[in-house]
Amino acid sequence: MAVKIDGVEPHSRAEKAGVRAGDILLAINGHEITDVLDYRFFETERNVRLNLCRSGKEYSAEIVKPQYAQLGLCFDTYLMDQQRSCRNKCIFCFIDQLPPGMRETLYFKDDDDRLSFLFGNYITLTNIDDREIDRVLKMHISPINISVHTMDPELRCKMMNNRFAGDSLRHLYRLAEGGIRLNCQIVLCPGVNDGPALESTLHKLFDLGESLLSVACVPVGLTRYREGLYPLTPYNRETAGEVLDLIERFGEQFRKARGSRTVFASDELYLMAERPIPPLEFYEDFPQIENGVGMLRNLQDEFDWALEELRLPEQPRKVTIPTGEAGYAFLDSMLDGLRAKCHNLTIDLVPVHNDFFGGTVDVTGLLTGVDIVGALKGRELGDAVLLASNMMKSGEDIFLDDMTLEELSRELGVPSFRVENTGEALAGAIAGNYVSDAPRHNPYEGAGQ
Repeated sequence: MAVKIDGVEPHSRAEKAGVRAGDILLAINGHEITDVLDYRFFETERNVRLNLCRSGKEYSAEIVKPQYAQLGLCFDTYLMDQQRSCRNKCIFCFIDQLPPGMRETLYFKDDDDRLSFLFGNYITLTNIDDREIDRVLKMHISPINISVHTMDPELRCKMMNNRFAGDSLRHLYRLAEGGIRLNCQIVLCPGVNDGPALESTLHKLFDLGESLLSVACVPVGLTRYREGLYPLTPYNRETAGEVLDLIERFGEQFRKARGSRTVFASDELYLMAERPIPPLEFYEDFPQIENGVGMLRNLQDEFDWALEELRLPEQPRKVTIPTGEAGYAFLDSMLDGLRAKCHNLTIDLVPVHNDFFGGTVDVTGLLTGVDIVGALKGRELGDAVLLASNMMKSGEDIFLDDMTLEELSRELGVPSFRVENTGEALAGAIAGNYVSDAPRHNPYEGAGQ
């Protein structure tokens, strides 16, 4: 397979070697190039020989450069070919529970090992073959994030509605034997893969040895849009507590045997069980924070540190912060430290009921513009509305329901700001020092600032 070069960066090493847009890249140092992993791996050499084709005629270009320096070639897509879609029909799939009429990209299910390495996406291993595993081992692409869900082959087939899902576990063992570090995820479905099934899964994951970096256990998310789907029920206080006891027991066994807890429950399970979030040291180096494991505890630690040097407003200031119902009590308690430190600040934390997904989803990251407006309109909002950036599309000020931040500001009549998901950024934004991970659109520039 060969890939077409879409562009060449000006003044780059490739341009100086005579490579042009439209050329076909065949190989680097004799290695066939099929996608971004091949390209990035073989590009790192100091002495690079490119085999190319232009207008049907093959030619080569020799480039000498520092190791790891880039060549300067651009391609039509980042992966250099099509993104691999998921072949499963998992009984818990959140995308299958989305309402109709949302933007098309939200319905795409990826299951691409390249995205796991490059961006931390989770893969099921049902979408790759032995040749791809050979390539991962050869390049030592590590770590890899894997959606395991269960180590019982028969149950895995049932949960993923894929007859190959059980057999694909052999890839997991090959990766572990080859020294590839593994972060694993288990989406827990009550009565399906928890209880004895979860206990068996954690025993088998323990047997993977030092290749296993971490395991995150997260509860299934259910919306009202489940007509025709596998019947699942959400966790309640009692069932969440039972599964937490099992997870923490295994975490302690891992800690005693390996020096690391390794197995963690997501914050959501603690909130469901109405149990306190564990202390900071419990989470070690936060190996699965992006999976919601220890995110609240880390947020509080960052927030408390930020308070020590926070520049407080001299004039009275009020902000409104909408949040998911699940974490409301924890966050409100966290904010009390700042309320006590600065009496000029009024902080109104508002729990927002998620009607968009049917009221059964209560995390902040899945709130939509329409529900936020519904919860806040008519309230005295003060100087600004502060919104966690994970409510919106990465790098763009747009909610899941396609409402933009600018439109939300207009609806509420108050400037609204997207705030980076760190305790430092939140503390600063409350005090009037905004830190955002995306350009903000404020139609009320200068108002209430």
